[in-house]
Amino acid sequence: MSAQPGASTRVESARGFWAQAAADPDRTVLIAPGGEEWTAGRLHADVNRLVHGLRAAGLERGDAFAVVLPNGVEFFTAYLAATQAGFYLVPVNHHLVGPEIAWIVADSGAKVLVAHERYASAAVAAADASRLPASHRYAVGDVPGFRRYAELLDGQPIVPPGGRTLGWVMNYTSGTTGRPRGIRRPLPGTLPEETHLGGFLGIFGITPFDGNVHLVCSPLYHTAVLQFAGASLHIGHRIVLMDKWSPEEMLRLIDRHACTHTHMVPTQFHRLLSLPDGVRSRYDVTSMRHAIHGAAPCPDHVKRAMIEWWGNCVEEYYAASEGGGAFATAEDWLKKPGTVGRAWPISELAVFDEEGHRLPPGELGTVYMKMSTGGFSYHKDEDKTRKNRIGDFFTVGDLGFLDEEGYLFLRDRKIDMIISGGVNIYPAEIEAALLAHPSVADAAAFGIPHADWGEEVKAVVEPAEGSEPGPELAAEILAHCERQLAGYKRPKTIDFIAAMPRDPNGKLYKRRLRDPYWAGRERPL
Repeated sequence: MSAQPGASTRVESARGFWAQAAADPDRTVLIAPGGEEWTAGRLHADVNRLVHGLRAAGLERGDAFAVVLPNGVEFFTAYLAATQAGFYLVPVNHHLVGPEIAWIVADSGAKVLVAHERYASAAVAAADASRLPASHRYAVGDVPGFRRYAELLDGQPIVPPGGRTLGWVMNYTSGTTGRPRGIRRPLPGTLPEETHLGGFLGIFGITPFDGNVHLVCSPLYHTAVLQFAGASLHIGHRIVLMDKWSPEEMLRLIDRHACTHTHMVPTQFHRLLSLPDGVRSRYDVTSMRHAIHGAAPCPDHVKRAMIEWWGNCVEEYYAASEGGGAFATAEDWLKKPGTVGRAWPISELAVFDEEGHRLPPGELGTVYMKMSTGGFSYHKDEDKTRKNRIGDFFTVGDLGFLDEEGYLFLRDRKIDMIISGGVNIYPAEIEAALLAHPSVADAAAFGIPHADWGEEVKAVVEPAEGSEPGPELAAEILAHCERQLAGYKRPKTIDFIAAMPRDPNGKLYKRRLRDPYWAGRERPL
């Protein structure tokens, strides 16, 4: 690996990856899954070739192209190409099936689809359903009816393209309450270097260069994962990519590459903590400065155990694909357990009631956010764009309250809240209690129909390795809940599942669990 960059390179940090690549092309900037090292110059050359290739395929400023890719060099190449050529990159969740991918490709207006052979069947079905021309389908590896990805790059010049202008990523929301919608931000029409694409990491105390190494341990199609990784690259950090996450492999990579920061989700914490003590002690994690987590609620006992193990690098944020947000250091959280922090310097938080009145501290309502960095709209859905706003504030439907010092505490999403006998019940609290049982690897709580109460609490549990699902375990877990939760919050019954339907970012597809119980019935929400 090359040495740390000198002063001439450091001054380029605000101008992003492209300026750094020109100043120090031999610096190693990326470690691919499997350990292959990529220099800035090599990556820059492939980025430029891809821009030229996409333009040759007919893409112009403002056009979109979609990718169905695992974590790898090709994903980063696509991200950097879009953001220096004025394109919209549409990252697609590779766990989706053909019709779901087809919806995103068609809705986004993507003119090119790049897919990996690992997802061949879904990619072919999506390309056919969205009527994408055969000439505009490209594959990393072998996918029937797709041209080789290398054809996009072969013969293209490695020099920067003309007419460079900043592009964006257009992520699609998870679609847990309907069709996913693209988060589309207007293109500013500026040179890429004129926007400090890594600047937001300063919110978390992450500085340019400074020996930082960012570990990507979740799929890059997720908004936050790509934003953290891309921003890290733009301020001179080396990137270490994981393809498929496992707890011990993550520890090995932190030890091997002295990783300093990463973006995580609570499910990963839970699985790291489940490792035997002998495995955990085998690896040095003291290089970690920022283990920033979000995307899902983190049970208190899990957070405390991670802080005890990794120290005060365990930090939390609240945001969404639409924007954010709040941030809590470990010290903040230990002072106010359960908080997701206070507003970012570029954001404002507010809580409103159902009539649109702003609520005072301590009162529960719908959480709204406002950002000073610009707005967004839901692609082709002006109605949703309007409904989710009060003035310049927007919401993603989370419930919570602010305390007197401005710290935000979340309860649940409106759609997930259980109303039983007129009482509001918040699943996150129940799930935290379930996860405290040693035989529970993962858990979900939600409301199912009840003739008298409207809803009753149902729990679905993924048993820990070595635990046998069945009536005995269910009775044991229910007895545990009696000691942890008030009667109205306790699950009345428990079902077992081999694997919880989560994406690798830890986001639970709760609708898949809940909907069968409501078949033919309408939920009272």
